[in-house]
Amino acid sequence: MLNDPQIIRMILVLAIVVGIVVLFAFELFSIELVSAGGIALFLLLFHLWPVPGSTFGVENLLAGFANPALIAILALLVVGQGMFHTGAMEGPSRVLAASYDRHPTLTMGALFGFVMLISAFINNTPVVVMFIPVLVTIAARVGTSASQVMIPLSYVSILAGMTTLIGSSTNILVADVLKHENGISLGFFSLAPIGLVLALVGVVYLLTIGMRLLPRREGEKKERSSGRQYIAQVEITPENPHLGEVPMAGMFPQLQTVTVRMVQRGGQVFYPPYDEEATLREGDILTVAATRKSLSDLLISDPGILSGMLRSDATVDDTDPEGALAITEAVVAPGSRYVGRTLDQIGFRASTGCIVLGIQRRSHMIRQKLSTIRLQAGDDLLLFGSRKGLRALRHDRSLLVLLWSMADVPDIRLAGRARLVFGAVILAAATGLLPIVIAALAGAVAMVAVGCLNLRQAVRALDLRIFLLIGAAFAMGASLQESGAAEMMANAAVSAAMPYGPAALLIGLFGLVAVLTNILSNAATAVLFAPIAVNAAIKFAETPEMENKLAVAAVMTVIYAANCSFATPIAYQTNLLVMGPGHYKFMDYLRVGGPLVVILWLVFAFIAPYYFGL
Repeated sequence: MLNDPQIIRMILVLAIVVGIVVLFAFELFSIELVSAGGIALFLLLFHLWPVPGSTFGVENLLAGFANPALIAILALLVVGQGMFHTGAMEGPSRVLAASYDRHPTLTMGALFGFVMLISAFINNTPVVVMFIPVLVTIAARVGTSASQVMIPLSYVSILAGMTTLIGSSTNILVADVLKHENGISLGFFSLAPIGLVLALVGVVYLLTIGMRLLPRREGEKKERSSGRQYIAQVEITPENPHLGEVPMAGMFPQLQTVTVRMVQRGGQVFYPPYDEEATLREGDILTVAATRKSLSDLLISDPGILSGMLRSDATVDDTDPEGALAITEAVVAPGSRYVGRTLDQIGFRASTGCIVLGIQRRSHMIRQKLSTIRLQAGDDLLLFGSRKGLRALRHDRSLLVLLWSMADVPDIRLAGRARLVFGAVILAAATGLLPIVIAALAGAVAMVAVGCLNLRQAVRALDLRIFLLIGAAFAMGASLQESGAAEMMANAAVSAAMPYGPAALLIGLFGLVAVLTNILSNAATAVLFAPIAVNAAIKFAETPEMENKLAVAAVMTVIYAANCSFATPIAYQTNLLVMGPGHYKFMDYLRVGGPLVVILWLVFAFIAPYYFGL
């Protein structure tokens, strides 16, 4: 038998697949290298040893790179980057973060409950896309890691997809097999009884065991900050959200993150503690003391505040910085031509295109207008402007620019545009007006077209790891099917379960499909196993009624198992979507999702025989 070329080909394909999965799991090499290497091996195998009478080859193995799912995921990454770069989720996130501070359990419970509810009735991919920036921002604001919430977001949406016929596109594909094979149509809520039990068990697992297994992994690079206080100014413009704010107990309660040291109204100056006469009016200039983080938060909190900070800096040039915005620090050098001069005298903004947000001077409390402060050697300036403009300051010998401290700042003035594009993508995909790949690609182009991202930023959003992972996943699935290895495993499982009755067949099928769905992707596994499961199940039937009953049970089993796509990032597209924001590794999914797959299998094995009357 080992001399049979087909058997040898199947063994080689299985060996390559196992090798890829093992290397993914233990990360001996980068995911990108393993993915590309696996694809290369499959290409060599089927080129040197083609399947007789088959046209299977390069085009089939590389088809994953042109797959609509891949295009949709990459486009959605660009859309999400546009939301991040404009701070479009800052408003909702601040509301949720404030609620989280008061009622953390209730807030997160309501948020994930809402995700489950809508994921049961619409495609869960746009749902996950919608909540990724919200949860990332909340995690940052409350001081936790995004890796603590991204996998739960994906898993909760997948669990909800088990409960209705339209909860996942996989459900519809498999239900169509049943209708074609037996003429039986599943009802909208046919999956709900067992699906709700599995979803509930999955949620309980995530709240208990799963939370302990999640990694706490930080992002790429935290903004370097300290508790040093800068002196900054904000002009109260007509669109400023603090216009008309009345002091309480001598302070401004809505400006808790900064200390208001002075309010200047024309020639009149107010010092703390403030009374009702200091109620903020249009044109007032606030001199505040704040940390770098507090000033950064102010910049992205509201377009009105951003406008006031830009206008209060200087009167020489009222143009706003263009391009990718950033914030950094610079120190006035000894012997600098700036020493003893004010920002107005220097014409700093007009000559550099950058804005001095704040000034920090050691062991000295400054209480005067920013533009009238005479600079001294050693003063620390907090600068705001375009990345290009800030980098150009390296050539100014009067300043020591600390480029290591540079951090991007979302341009909240473009947030409205980003929200419109994002909302249109979600609405079009969720209502079925457009296929998700078309909606996502149009949204990505729109983000660049309306100025929320430039081309460089859009390209940076594309994740090579995800690109190669999906390509490798499709190559593995195509190779397993073409070589006959997938069908061989399916038939072997059916043959092993036959002596033990239909209940054992369903339980065995669930286990096999649940394992393979994490390697081949759920759609490929479901479509492959649905007809095999139906044909195997009806062999136990003694009457036409029993035949229909077993066919329905087999199809529902395949649907539930195919949705157990928790153990690898390539199993389902929402897992891939959260991989970047959560900074996950391949093994993280196996560590958290592997036990969940086993638990759901055991629960199914316990309740399915009773529910299906077997």
